[in-house]
Amino acid sequence: MGKSAYHDVVTDIEICEKNNGRAGGETALVVVSKTFPGEQIIPILNAGARIFGENRVQEAAAKWPQLRDQFDSIKLHLIGPLQSNKAAEAVKLFDVIQTIDREKIAAAISKEMKKQNKNLQLFVQVNIGCEEQKAGVLPQDAVEFVSLCREKYQLRVTGLMCIPPNNESPAPHFEHLRNLSKMCDCQYLSMGMSADYKTAIEFGASHVRVGSAIFGKREATKPSV
Repeated sequence: MGKSAYHDVVTDIEICEKNNGRAGGETALVVVSKTFPGEQIIPILNAGARIFGENRVQEAAAKWPQLRDQFDSIKLHLIGPLQSNKAAEAVKLFDVIQTIDREKIAAAISKEMKKQNKNLQLFVQVNIGCEEQKAGVLPQDAVEFVSLCREKYQLRVTGLMCIPPNNESPAPHFEHLRNLSKMCDCQYLSMGMSADYKTAIEFGASHVRVGSAIFGKREATKPSV
């Protein structure tokens, strides 16, 4: 695990793009660094990775400012649920927020971007499997919600994101999100993780979020409060 695993994933992405008739470099690798400390992230940065995903604003704030002092051109994606009281810090720290999923968050992000004079790239999270325990707008509400974000709050929604159900084939869900993205006029699709990123590339993913295949298994963490 570590640097060699990162290079293996990069190679796999290149092969998948070629096998599916896609241009090389079309799929961005978001290295999911949540729960891993800076000393484990530095080798991946040294290997060339520059796009990273974090689940929690507070955790990201504790490690990424120092890493950004050491490395240029880092792009940080928030890929975990966002609370409105963390909107100011999230807008300050992240370059992309992939988890816009309700109007309260859209309003808070819009307010903070105006205050901080920033224009982040935003994705709407879709609860593609309609699972009660997961965040995200329901698929049937996605088009209306994206329009709300763009028209009422002037948000730059450029993509959709999903996490398919664990116990089902991801392919139909990836296809569903791809179809929704066309209806929403979204350029980007964030879908696919360590277990299914190759399938996601087949269905047009622009971003795949890979962590454990690079860093190894995570230790169990306590839920945030």
